Amino acid sequence: MFPFLLRRTIGAVVILVLLSAFTFFVFFSVGDPALMACGKNCTADNVALIHKNLGLDQPVPVQYWHFLVGIFAGRDFTLGRCDAPCFGYSFATKQDVWSTMMDRLPLTASLAFGGAVAFLVIGLGAGLLAAWKRGTLLDKAVTGVSMVLSSVQIYILGPVVLGIFVYSGIMAAPAYVNLTSDPVGWFMGLLIPWLVMATIFTAQYTRMARSTMIEQLQEEHVRTAKAKGMPARYVFLRYAWRGSLIPIVTILGVDLGSLFGGAMITEFTFQLAGLGRLAVDSVTTLDLPMVMGVMIFSAALILVFNIIVDAAYAFIDPRVRLS
Repeated sequence: MFPFLLRRTIGAVVILVLLSAFTFFVFFSVGDPALMACGKNCTADNVALIHKNLGLDQPVPVQYWHFLVGIFAGRDFTLGRCDAPCFGYSFATKQDVWSTMMDRLPLTASLAFGGAVAFLVIGLGAGLLAAWKRGTLLDKAVTGVSMVLSSVQIYILGPVVLGIFVYSGIMAAPAYVNLTSDPVGWFMGLLIPWLVMATIFTAQYTRMARSTMIEQLQEEHVRTAKAKGMPARYVFLRYAWRGSLIPIVTILGVDLGSLFGGAMITEFTFQLAGLGRLAVDSVTTLDLPMVMGVMIFSAALILVFNIIVDAAYAFIDPRVRLS
């Protein structure tokens, strides 16, 4: 297990370095970041001052090297000391990039984990029920509804739900409240985004849970358990259910990493200021440090979740062994 995790970690670091280098050099090929940060009515003196304050007065490869070193050791700017992990200062707000991301992270984390719980409970429950009642009217109904929902998008369903529940006055508009200060407000403020996300993602998990469960019911160890006289419900949950989790955990790792790294469409649809909204705003304003910070942080989360998923395979299914 340890050699496997070590190899995956090294590979993840290499991917992050290549990704950051590509983005860094492509961004500089667009133009002078100082001009992008300076805005309208910019003078040559202002551009020179920005170059000095943000360390842009050195060759691009040197700047990239300082950027990488700053992530692990911090950096000194004219604006002040940036402690590790340092992604620099925003061109637009002149604020520390890491601090800005950490301010936005609780909302995105709440959105991601809450939505994941919702679509897992609904999707897996519906998929298991359809597999248990395979061939019945209930199975056909669940399958049909999941096919319809799979074609719906958040930016379409979101405004519809807002029109029905928010603009009519039934519920308050989605908003983020700190969990520790007001748990009820936190839950109610994110309930609509969670349900919309659950509706969209439920279709995928329902179909996946149903198909994998039906496949597992045909496996030899499941048929052997039935032949031994074990109760059908016990065999269904103890043997078939456990083996069907591997593909579900795989797509969950990708979905959760993406949601956690920045649910752009969801946050824009419901006007929530999380990492996804921060990423879009940073690209719009050509804010290189913020774009780099959000991109690397999001990519790191996706890679970490994928490593965790791969490591979990051996615990979920004893037939899987990592070498």
